[in-house]
Amino acid sequence: MDKWKDWWKRDERGILLVKSVLLAVLPLVCCLVYCAGKGRGLGEVYLPASEWNDELFYYKQVEGMISHGYPLGYFGFNESHALKLSFAAWSPVLVLPWVVWGKLFGWNLMAPVLCNIFLMSLSVFLFVWLVRPSWKQLGILTVLFCLYTPFVRYMLSVMPEVICFSMLIVFYALAINYLRCEKGYKLALLFMISGVLTLMRPYMLLFLLLPAWFWIRRSKWKGAVGALAVMASVLGLYAYIKHAYGAEYFAPLFFTDWVTAFFEQGFFGGIRYGLGKLYYMGKDFLQHTRQGFRTGLASGAFFAGYLVCMFVLIGQSLRDYLNIRKEGKGLRRKGNIFIIEAHLAFSFAAMFFALLLMYKLTEGSKHLLTFMAAALFIIALMETKFYKKAVLVGVTFAYFYSYMAVDDYDYLVPFVQEERQACVNQWQEALAGRLVIDMDDVPSYDNVVIWVLYDAVGDTNINTQWQLLYALPDGFGISCCMPEYVGEHFDTLQSRYICMPPGGVIESRCVQAGYTKIVESEKAVLYQRY
Repeated sequence: MDKWKDWWKRDERGILLVKSVLLAVLPLVCCLVYCAGKGRGLGEVYLPASEWNDELFYYKQVEGMISHGYPLGYFGFNESHALKLSFAAWSPVLVLPWVVWGKLFGWNLMAPVLCNIFLMSLSVFLFVWLVRPSWKQLGILTVLFCLYTPFVRYMLSVMPEVICFSMLIVFYALAINYLRCEKGYKLALLFMISGVLTLMRPYMLLFLLLPAWFWIRRSKWKGAVGALAVMASVLGLYAYIKHAYGAEYFAPLFFTDWVTAFFEQGFFGGIRYGLGKLYYMGKDFLQHTRQGFRTGLASGAFFAGYLVCMFVLIGQSLRDYLNIRKEGKGLRRKGNIFIIEAHLAFSFAAMFFALLLMYKLTEGSKHLLTFMAAALFIIALMETKFYKKAVLVGVTFAYFYSYMAVDDYDYLVPFVQEERQACVNQWQEALAGRLVIDMDDVPSYDNVVIWVLYDAVGDTNINTQWQLLYALPDGFGISCCMPEYVGEHFDTLQSRYICMPPGGVIESRCVQAGYTKIVESEKAVLYQRY
């Protein structure tokens, strides 16, 4: 009996497998519990009921990549398009896991949801398998995972955040495992994961620094040269992908005015400009954060959670560093987790300044979610008395992402609506026989639908019900256009089809021009121009 008494304390492979499987089912359980709490089932998640219009672009691009290798019509903005092929403004590397899933299992409205849940389950399984947390740490991790409700919201969507979440979780798990047993293949995998993350989003370059440091520590100047070569290659490849395969967006995706200020105003002028921008953007950042406390403003809630995680990581890193120096034990055991904590703390701080200098705060706030997703896994491993830091983070998550999660736009999962579903089905039937892919010289504007964002109907601006464009046949491209652009270039538009609110200024011009109406509903109408 004695040998079974403390079975749960032993770190044998069988027990480790049990731990890994238990955590691997957690993402699915969280999704099921959320849906049940809303009186719904997982199968009732319905993407065309979402108000996140980025999802439409991601979904239809993946659909075209699966069915034809790439979309046969251009994705763009105000009829912009990539120099090569037909992708939108964001790196197509972001969606490759969905493409693989779609190739293996088919692509439909539930496919990205199921893929997201699988990716999260796989990542947490690998985290436990590689890191080997204790049962207490596993319990803390479970609680923090459940309290971080953006996991569920993004799993039940077609946004690529979950792809970034899962890859970064595996990255840090592998980094911890590498520090226990330094093998060359693990270092290569770390470079590969962080390199792919950088190709997805450029600020992920921060995570390339960790394997670079490992390599330098391992091989000195040879490692330094190799790491610099890898980082330069990844950045060069990202620049090429962005230049050749990214369509021009309405406005810059990130700002470099603080860099150009050094060339225009000199060194000290550039310093003054940069500090001034940090000051004013910092004030806006704090204003958003205060609104997150008071009203649940999503960007402010994300900022508040980010700050708490960042200060916890910085504080624990300093404490561990001082303890290591005091005890003189080098960088083993405590030192290993210190390296991970310190790197993630540095990445948090660097991303904080990048957000202030380079991004719009409201749009940039969602990029912080990936950092927090990784942080909760590292915080769960901290061996502190009474786990005060984990409790602080858990309370923060519970307050902002459950209690104050009042904005339906940012937090509410889209479930099927009979009226919306009937409308999408109506459009699918109407378009199936009328919109046919033109295979000549693809990609081309012959396979593009202009989505007019809104139009003036009487004295009111009405948004186009863009969710109906999920009904477009496989391979069609979508160009999201401002009404001002459409009005100014009406006679020289290149796309064959145009979709807008009925009864507005632009529809009246379509009627006058003799365009052919294909399908109409209460909030959207589609015309064929030629």
